[in-house]
Amino acid sequence: MGRGFAVLRKLLMCGKKSLIFPSEVQSSVPEGRIRVVVGKAKSDEEVVEIEAHYLNHPLLERLLSLTREEYGYSYQGALRIACNIHLFRYLLHQLDGRNPSAHYMDLPHLILNFSKSSYGSH
Repeated sequence: MGRGFAVLRKLLMCGKKSLIFPSEVQSSVPEGRIRVVVGKAKSDEEVVEIEAHYLNHPLLERLLSLTREEYGYSYQGALRIACNIHLFRYLLHQLDGRNPSAHYMDLPHLILNFSKSSYGSH
């Protein structure tokens, strides 16, 4: 029961209804990647493709926890992450970069760094 099982378990924790994607999101996703809907307000939501193993990262786990607090365990549609899209893209940029300190940040530290960065000016 490796990483794949842990990712599937996280998806199921969000409610099996969250595995149903709208038709525009269902197009082929490369193996090892997943599409999530990111945004706090319906009008600001974007579909973002991420590496599936990122769901095991403590920062993403924290965002999923906050999302469960906001939406509950079961909701209609795709897996959602209640987060400002620019902050989420900054998080992905940090994780995609090979800066090892990014993997040890906590959420408040990430937000502070985001607000000081060029990403935070959006």
